[in-house]
Amino acid sequence: MWLNLQIFGFRALWSPYFFLFVVALGVAYYLITGPLRHKFGVVDKPTIKQYWFFYIGLFLLYIVKGSPVDLLTHIMLSAHMAQMAIYILVFPILMIKGIPKWIWEKILLKPVVKPILKVLTFPLIAIVLFNGAFSFYHLPSIFDLTKSSDVAHIAIHLVLLIFGFLVWFPVMSPVEEFGPIKHPLVKIFYIFGNSVLITPACVLIIFSDVPLYAAYSSSGAWLQALALCVPGDVLNGLASTSQLSGPEMFSALSTLEDQQLGGIIMKIMQEITYGIILAKVFYAWFSPETLKIDPLPPKPIHEGS
Repeated sequence: MWLNLQIFGFRALWSPYFFLFVVALGVAYYLITGPLRHKFGVVDKPTIKQYWFFYIGLFLLYIVKGSPVDLLTHIMLSAHMAQMAIYILVFPILMIKGIPKWIWEKILLKPVVKPILKVLTFPLIAIVLFNGAFSFYHLPSIFDLTKSSDVAHIAIHLVLLIFGFLVWFPVMSPVEEFGPIKHPLVKIFYIFGNSVLITPACVLIIFSDVPLYAAYSSSGAWLQALALCVPGDVLNGLASTSQLSGPEMFSALSTLEDQQLGGIIMKIMQEITYGIILAKVFYAWFSPETLKIDPLPPKPIHEGS
């Protein structure tokens, strides 16, 4: 597979402009939270753990959106589903954990932003928005649209990412105002509800007996999808010399088998992500510190005794 991908060239494989964008984000984070933090009235630097969360998040962002993985997502649905699981589930968690609270407060507590977020991060609204958008996105007509238009692709993926942040705010908001779920048991039900609501889209993909998406089954739509990440001159040259026969030249799986694998990958990665968060909620709930019984108050000393 790797040798076959080489025909698309360096720009399609490694997205150098996106790499520079990710590096710029990393440098900006370092400067704002480091040498320039005093300009924002901040004394403390991020913790080592916050640095790790943020830079691991940037690394994963580049892997799924800038490396050959991104190219594969336009060839194989299984690669696309792995990309989306990291992009809309894992990446937001790492950013929420990695960006210091004071930065979030400066962004989210602005008079225009705060009232909107108060509504969008209400648990019932956040869970419906995220899972509804996820299911809507995987309708064949919508999915194929995102694979045929740069504007639709960027806009819809950006909306999914925003909803990916919003769905985690009720359980791990960096700002107190947007974290309304306090009791661990309610958090557990919320996370479990997310797991259930995301299932129908995965089931539809896994158990369909026909290929659902033209972007992976129709040669014309497939070339349109490739045009989103392969430079036009390279793609036209490959198409004119008949070097592209279709997705099957890059995988031993049929289109239907790849589609079913994609649904399985999404479901497994989603379960792993939610399982880790559930484990952390359980641990915080039943940790030895929280189970300690407060000591009885000392008996009062009676006068004259």
